[in-house]
Parts: sequence; C-alpha cells; structure tokens
Amino acid sequence: MDKNSVIGFILIALIFIGFSVFQSSQMRKRAAEQAQLDSIARVEALRTQALDTQRVAAPGDSAAVVPAAQQAIYKDSVLEAASRAQQQIVSLENNKIKVEFTTRGAQPWSVLVKDYKNYDSTDLYLFKPGAAEYSLSLYAGEAIRTQDFNFEIAEQTDSTVVMRLPFASGGYIEQKYTLRADSYQMDNLLSFVGMGSVIPRNVSVFDLDFDVTMPRMEKGYKNESQYSKLDYYFEGDKKPSEIGRGKNGSRRVDSKLSWFAFNQQFFSAILRAPQQFASGELAVSFFPQDDPDRNLMACSARMRADLPAGGEGSIPFEFYFGPNHFKTLKSIGHKFEKIIPLGGWLVGWFTRYAIIPMFDFFHRFISSFGLIILLMTLVIKTVVFPLTYKSYASSAKMSALKPEIDKINEKYPHTDNQQEMMKKQQATMDLYKRAGVSPVGGCLPMLLTFPILWAMFRFFPASIELRQQPFLWCKDLSAYDSIVDFGARVPLIGDHLSLFALLMAVTMWLYSKMSMSSQPTANDPNAASMRFMSVWLMPIMMFFICNNLSAALSYYYLLSQLIAIVQTWLIRKSIDKDKILAKVRASAGKPVQKSKWQQRLEEAQKLQEQKMREQQKKQRR
Repeated sequence: MDKNSVIGFILIALIFIGFSVFQSSQMRKRAAEQAQLDSIARVEALRTQALDTQRVAAPGDSAAVVPAAQQAIYKDSVLEAASRAQQQIVSLENNKIKVEFTTRGAQPWSVLVKDYKNYDSTDLYLFKPGAAEYSLSLYAGEAIRTQDFNFEIAEQTDSTVVMRLPFASGGYIEQKYTLRADSYQMDNLLSFVGMGSVIPRNVSVFDLDFDVTMPRMEKGYKNESQYSKLDYYFEGDKKPSEIGRGKNGSRRVDSKLSWFAFNQQFFSAILRAPQQFASGELAVSFFPQDDPDRNLMACSARMRADLPAGGEGSIPFEFYFGPNHFKTLKSIGHKFEKIIPLGGWLVGWFTRYAIIPMFDFFHRFISSFGLIILLMTLVIKTVVFPLTYKSYASSAKMSALKPEIDKINEKYPHTDNQQEMMKKQQATMDLYKRAGVSPVGGCLPMLLTFPILWAMFRFFPASIELRQQPFLWCKDLSAYDSIVDFGARVPLIGDHLSLFALLMAVTMWLYSKMSMSSQPTANDPNAASMRFMSVWLMPIMMFFICNNLSAALSYYYLLSQLIAIVQTWLIRKSIDKDKILAKVRASAGKPVQKSKWQQRLEEAQKLQEQKMREQQKKQRR
C-alpha cells in the first residue's frame, strides 16, 4: 500500500470519528431537549388532573376522597410547597416610575409612569396589574416554569428587592431587581446558586418569556395603533427592525439578539440582555377599537439564553419603562432612540440635526407649542425660499405669457394632428426661451423641499413633547382635533371632523387654484386631468388622511400653505408682465441661442416628424 493510500484511509477514519462524535453530541442534546419537553407535558397533565379531577372511593371502600389540591405535581417537595403558597405584592418606586412585583414568579406586576396621564386623565400604566408575565422555563430534574411558583422575599430596600425560589437540594434561583434613582431604568440580575447538582450538565439553555398587554393611552385609536410596534435590535446594526404598526405580526430570530422593545406610540417597555439572547420568537397583535377593556396590543417575546457554566452564576438584564423621549433614550445608548420613527437616513438625519434642535431651542423660551410650530414654519420657509423662489418666479412669468400662448393655440387649434401638435410645442418652447423662462426649471428646487415635508410628517406624530398640549380649540396637538363628533364611524372620515385638517385642505385648494389659474395651459382641455388632480383630488385626499392624524401636523401644513400663498402673491406683484411681453415681442423673428437640452429636444422632434412622414408615404402606397 503506497503512502497516498495510507493518508487517504487515515483521513477517512478521522472523518468517520469526527462525524460519530458530532452525532453523539447532537443525540444527547436532542435527548435532553426531549426530556425537557416530556417533563413539561407531564407537569401540564398533572396540573390539569389536579384541577379537574379527584379520586372518589368506590361504594364500601374505606379510602377517603383525595382533594385535588393535595395531589402532588412536582417531585421536589420544596417546589411543591412553593407552587401552593400565596403571592405577595411588593413595590419599588422613584420620582419617575412605580414598579409593583408579585412573588408569584418573582416578576413585575405593574408599571406606573408618574409624570404622565392617559388622555382621560387617569393614571398611566405601561401595563396594568397582572397584565404582564416575566417567566423562566428550564429543566432542573423536571420541567419548571417560575411563573408557577411563589418566591421568598430575601431582601427589600427602597431601591432593591431580592426574591428566591429554593430547591430541596439547597440550591435556589434568585431574581434581584434594582430601580435606579431618578431614572426609568431597572436592573435585573438572575442568579443560579447551588444549582449545579439540580440542573443536568447537558442542559445549557433556558427560555425567558416576557408578555405584556398594553392598554390604550391616547385619544385616537387609529393614530395610536399606527405608531405602535415591536422593535428588536441586533448588536452592531444601524437601527432596530420592527413589526406591527397597527398590524399583527410575528418574527422568528435564529441569531443573537441584543434587545427588544414593546413600543406604544409614546411609551415603551424595553428588555436588554448585555450578554445577548441566543435566539427568540417575537409577536404583536392588536386589539379591536371596541375592545371593552380598552387594550391596545398584546406583545410577546419567547427568548432563549445560555445558562451559566455548570449551572452556577448570574445573568444581567436591563429594563426601560418610560417615555419615547429622544434625548432620554439617546442618553442611555444602545440605539434605544432609534425606536422613534423619524424616517429614513435622509429624512431622519434632517430631523435629528435640524428639526429637533430647532424645536428644543424655541421650547427653552416659549411654552406655547402652537407658537413654536409657527416659528419653526417661518424659519423653514425662509431657509428654503431661495429654492422655491425660482419656481414661484417661473410660474409668475409664464402667467405673463398667457396672451402669447393664446395666439399659439389659435394658430395650431387641431389637437388631434400630431404634426401640428409638434409645431405647437416648438413654438411654445421658442416663446419660453425668448422670455427667459424654463417650464421645468422650477421643478427641481421644489422637489428638494419634499424631504422637509416628509420629515415634518414623521416628526409631529412621534413627538411626546406635543402630547396633551392644548392650542386654540385643540386639546391635544399629538392627536386629532375635533369640532364635530358624529357618534358613529363614517367611512373614510371616521367619527369626527377635524377643523385643522379642514382648514388645511381649504388652503391647499386655494393655493392649487391660484397656481393653476396662472398657468398658460389653464384653458387647455388636455390639462383638465392635471387641474382636477391638483385643485380637487389632492386637497380632498389630504383631508381624509390628516383628519385622523396629529393636529400639529395639519396645523403645520396649514401654515405652510398660507405662507406659500403670500410668497406667491408677493413674487407675482414684483414681476413686470408688460416688460416680459415687450421683451418677447421685440425678439420676434430674431434667432435665439438655444441650450443643449433644447437642441436635443428639437432634434428628437425632427426625427419623429421624419418617421411620421415616412409612415404616411407607406400608407399612401
């Protein structure tokens, strides 16, 4: 046997040995997981049996009836006793939040956010008593779920509570909660003490379940649900991923996860694992608007985490229970502020570095948020005026050319003749050139202002500073204003009428009508659809959209349209129409220097004319 054959056989043998070792470890792992599942099934069966059945003695049998409550469910007698003990409620609080805990599962029982109120002026609970579950599931000789056991209070101070679940072997599971001073943050240290002999060596993971039912806190269900979601973040990513926004959804994550957030429009419950979760399943489902308990959404997280080596050690977790306030979240770090929906990279960048600093600057000196929005609108309109001026001026000059456009229309009246239409277009372009007007020159500057409009669209509904802030007839700028309540839902419009949305739509209609009436094509039948869309369709659509959105947003659009009307009127007043007409008529018949774009356009038109003539010749033949 040669050398190569020997090496080949050795390699094959190594591969077989490695594969066998791998298969053996996988089988042990699957066996442990199956044992855990079987144990869970047995516990659930015993629990059901203990609750629903009891042993009744047969006639003549001396055996006494065994009450269901006395039937043992767990092999560990200490666990059995803990499963039957009564819960206690303890609490920790600072000047920001109050967190109540139940010893049943050693978990948060309720969270009260102190500085805020619900829309109806009741106390604001991030979740109400008993509306959350924070539980561990693991295999410790038998399947256990901490939710099913009453923990013992081992220590309690003004800022800390320690609860323990003991085992017959002497080990215990400990949950330690520490509420930070003047903060919305709470630390949770999960410890396994003396559990090395209880937890089998082949059990290396445990499951952590966190379920929360969040109540409604805002005026409008549609707006609140649209901005509520579940976020989750992978370490190193630029921003978290999300599911929800008014729609039920779920996501399975098979890679390490840093944190997740149950995110109501203005408040969040965030759980972070500094050592990261191994994997998990996340889900959110929304309650209907007519839910009798006024619940908003049910959020759930089924996370898997690694056990400390040998079943001994501690695992830290961090909670955040508080408002979605940009600076507060950013000061904590870990990209928490990214849960606030401020738009994509361009819009988000503009919002973070222009809109929010300007908003905060005015808020230092002015308490009225309606006045702050007015000043912000004036500043934005002033900054972008150089971009919009060209568009407004171009529109005003084209209005001055209307008499000359009418002459061209009279000269080429047949709109169904393609050759005549091309000559009409050439004559119109020549007229614009002699007047120094670019029909598309003002479009690009206007397009550059769209990111600003979109930034404001994202900023106002997500700004907790506007929450429950009144202005004029509006009681809450973060929600819709209502001057008429219908008492029932009307298709498209909802159950109310927003005055800010209505005024915004009217000013949009006025501005569009003002702009279209000045266009040279105002009487052109071919432009009828464009006029209808601009003058009627867009204002009506915007009214239906904004009627259920933030009043601050409708108010901003209203101010923006009013300022645009004033700017357009002033620019038109500054344009000398007679001077433009005199310039055009004086240049009639003279050659006009054409731009490269116009030259290419005319060349394309000539080629099209040539093709049309060739087609006509073929048809005659």
